[in-house]
Amino acid sequence: MTLVQVAQRAVDLDRASRWYARLLGIDPAASFDPPGLVFFVLGDVRLLLDRGAPSALVYLRVDDLDATVERLRADGVPVVTEPHVIFTHEDATLGPAGTDERMAFVTDSEGNTVGLVEHRPRTDAA
Repeated sequence: MTLVQVAQRAVDLDRASRWYARLLGIDPAASFDPPGLVFFVLGDVRLLLDRGAPSALVYLRVDDLDATVERLRADGVPVVTEPHVIFTHEDATLGPAGTDERMAFVTDSEGNTVGLVEHRPRTDAA
């Protein structure tokens, strides 16, 4: 079994589509309005923006967490939690061994919280 799709609440589809396109750096793959659906394809998983969906806490991997947060902040995106280490991966059970998992949280255009995740090689071996 694999994850196919995650739905996120989007009250204003146009506004949410622009917000996620800017964040993800890709255009939507498909849009159907009515009934109010926009799809982004992220690897093997679809992100569905849906007027009828409940709010979900979606975590997105980014290459450079600090730069992404600063870019979003410059765009006026509210930063809920600044970048910080939440976990050190000693082995590869939940992420690349020898990395720190760093996260930050922002608020999207629809009021949903979005987690941003980066795996950074650990600089402090202690």
